[in-house]
Amino acid sequence: MSGITKIALVTGGSRGLGKNAALSIARKGIDVIITYNNRKEDAESVVNEIKSLGRNAVALQLNTGVVKSFDPFSQQLSAILKEHWNRNTFDFLVNNAGIDSTGLIAMTTEEQFDALCNVHFKGVYFLTQKLLTLLADGGGIVNLSTGLARFSFPGYSAYASMKGAVETFTKYLAKELGARGIRANAVAPGAINTDFTKDRFDAHPDLRGMLAAQTALGRVGEADDIGGVIAFLCTDDARWVNAQRIEASGGMFL
Repeated sequence: MSGITKIALVTGGSRGLGKNAALSIARKGIDVIITYNNRKEDAESVVNEIKSLGRNAVALQLNTGVVKSFDPFSQQLSAILKEHWNRNTFDFLVNNAGIDSTGLIAMTTEEQFDALCNVHFKGVYFLTQKLLTLLADGGGIVNLSTGLARFSFPGYSAYASMKGAVETFTKYLAKELGARGIRANAVAPGAINTDFTKDRFDAHPDLRGMLAAQTALGRVGEADDIGGVIAFLCTDDARWVNAQRIEASGGMFL
């Protein structure tokens, strides 16, 4: 791969952690393809920011909760790789796209459970499967997990269970793809202050302070605290990091 521009695909890259990860990856000298569900203008803004850093970028629409859309997406991605990079493969897959839904176990509906599963586990599993033929040997996969897979917080049982499944899936990816030199790791953020969590923090003014008090570094995380970790895993500096769960929580609930 020497001399060939490397390319990362970041799902859900139009906002929050996905946006920060895409920009952090670009700063590492890697071109970026981001996906968005329905925030096209935001995605185009991220593309422009990446291009301002001197990297090439493209935004593609994808609902990661709809498995039947993965075949046409794969075909579109293949065409984009050929058109923009004259390549048949890309190097790094960052499974970041997510949705937020909470509820105590006694109140969680099957519809809520299925929606979370479709995006956070089923979608991750089958999108990764679909893109394996386009992922270059020697590349890498970064799956987004959560600190909630280690510690418990009421209302997140379904969400955290999906992320726990993703962590297990990550280890199997590392095992099965090792022969191709492909690494797979999971990044598990703690509480992060982004537009994804803004409504929750706004609705509960004391929540930020409570979480900060339970964090060794004494504050709630910011997107900048996570994007660089994801970007690191897309570099040769992380070439011997494989099958790992890397928690970036500032030391929550120790």
